[in-house]
Amino acid sequence: MSVRSCLPLALTVMRLLLAPVLAAGALFAPAPGLFGLCLTLGFLSDVFDGIIARRLGVATPGLRRLDSAVDTVFYLAAGFAAWHLHPQVIARCSGALLMLGALELGRYLLDFAKFGREASYHMWSSKAWGLALFVSFIALLVLGYTGPWVATPVYLGIVADVEGLAISLLLSHWQSDVPSLFHAMRLRSVARA
Repeated sequence: MSVRSCLPLALTVMRLLLAPVLAAGALFAPAPGLFGLCLTLGFLSDVFDGIIARRLGVATPGLRRLDSAVDTVFYLAAGFAAWHLHPQVIARCSGALLMLGALELGRYLLDFAKFGREASYHMWSSKAWGLALFVSFIALLVLGYTGPWVATPVYLGIVADVEGLAISLLLSHWQSDVPSLFHAMRLRSVARA
């Protein structure tokens, strides 16, 4: 590992380490300030690890896969905190959450069956989902807002997962960084030509 790849990796690892802090905070010391700090640092690290990696020329498929896996762990921890502290909010969108969970599982199973590893597309729809998750968790865990808009990320996640499944079905080989279904269709056309 080069010294140049240390900063993006450190940002990704920091987000991974914030996940248990979120979960423990929900269990033992629920504090809006702690949640706000963890969520903000996690979100900023998610934004800047990729930007820095690309600028330094170290955005490898392995680092991109790690980034995607850490995102999952981080937002599962935030989801656990939301469920533990606001179960009524989670119950209101339980059907959509079950659908999202099934789609996530389906994506992993398809990607492993087809490519032998998980996808790491970093789609625009996934980025919108990540932003919505951040805003929603801030609203719920920091500001105590429990209104219907808190469920918005669940529906954006469903859209992102459906797009991810479609991309995986279109591509003939594993590839990272496919921004949209349109890009996947172009890649498929080029591969056929």
